Amino acid sequence: MTMMDPDWQSIRLVVFDMDGTLYRQRPVRLAMLQMLLRDVFRSRSTRTLRVLADYRRTREQLADARTEDFDAPLVARVAARAGITQHAVEQLVEDWIETRPLPHLRRAMVPGADALFAALRNSGRRIGVLSDYPAAGKLAALGLAADHVVAARDVGVMKPHPRGLQALMAAASVEPAHTLMIGDRLDRDSAAAAACDVRALLHSPAPIAGQHCFTSFLDPLFAPLLTQPRATATA
Repeated sequence: MTMMDPDWQSIRLVVFDMDGTLYRQRPVRLAMLQMLLRDVFRSRSTRTLRVLADYRRTREQLADARTEDFDAPLVARVAARAGITQHAVEQLVEDWIETRPLPHLRRAMVPGADALFAALRNSGRRIGVLSDYPAAGKLAALGLAADHVVAARDVGVMKPHPRGLQALMAAASVEPAHTLMIGDRLDRDSAAAAACDVRALLHSPAPIAGQHCFTSFLDPLFAPLLTQPRATATA
């Protein structure tokens, strides 16, 4: 894969991963850990902490296995190991993973994300979001808007399976050669892009061999977009 900057004139669809790409996960995770520890102290039980950790770990395993229709077996396995109902697992996930983190996202947004979204929209390019977790609420919490949003549940598989990225390109009517994937994980985002013959950029604080990386959306590689006159891109 070439390490040259993207040819922005050829890009019509920019697809963003959510977690770790549009916002920094570390401050959000620290805030959530504090809340979970308070819950442990209040309830005198580590059950919630253990269930959420098992849920995330099992999700990663199912993603690695490219499991189809992963949601049902995921919840069933976690519930069986915890000795609770599947509904109880679903409630914990909705509360602690999908809802409670939302107020912390805006402060953790990667610098320049809002300016880049505005520049992409003003240029006439399409914006997509592809996430293994529900993304609509997170986008709203960040104050961002996309043209197309696909979560893993929408397509029944998680990255690195290419189906989600393929669905976004189909929705936007854009070919792989005119698509750019921006993520933060080599084994998920870059791998899904490679499976679709789509170029990828990775948000990373350190270089990754063979990958084109950036540290924020204020990186010089985005300058051609941020300085581009309004609505001059290909529709």
